[in-house]
Amino acid sequence: MKIPVVGLLFAALGSTVAFGQASTTASRTFDLQAGGGFSYVRSDYSGSYKGGALYTTLDFSPHFGAEFEFHQADSPKNPTYERTYEFGARYHRTYGRFEPFAKVAYGRGVFNFVDYFTDPTTGKTTPKVVANLAYNEIAFGGGTDYRLLPWLNLRGEYEYQTWHSFPPNGLTPQVITIGVAYHFPGGLEKGRRFK
Repeated sequence: MKIPVVGLLFAALGSTVAFGQASTTASRTFDLQAGGGFSYVRSDYSGSYKGGALYTTLDFSPHFGAEFEFHQADSPKNPTYERTYEFGARYHRTYGRFEPFAKVAYGRGVFNFVDYFTDPTTGKTTPKVVANLAYNEIAFGGGTDYRLLPWLNLRGEYEYQTWHSFPPNGLTPQVITIGVAYHFPGGLEKGRRFK
């Protein structure tokens, strides 16, 4: 009696292994890109600023991910600048080579305040940094990544920032960024990355 039961058990296990499906071996649970670009900032403090941006996205589902972004934009007229460090969530879709996204981020904005001083002996006026202060800020934005090559993405993005407690009534810069990112290889191509 023991031999037929053990034989049936081995036969059942063997048929399960023989007819079972293979498990996935070449997929991953996230998608990563890192890039940089040129930023144009329209500030309501003192005109426009130009500078650069660095960003990293980590997508951990077909539509949701996280993003870290850094901006440094300088005034062309004086030592004034705006710098932001942001971390937040993003929602994205894939349409062929295009991946439009919307995001919300929280971070810190650093502003370099400048005042002008006149030398009494020469009469020459020069700008001088008088304060470098940081403020909490929140940003809303959107744009699209474009898959140029399997490992190279282009980006166009708009962002609206709100700096809290900036004197006298807050600061609301608008940022346009054009960038390029390295898409780390592995996993599935965009649009079919997740199973």
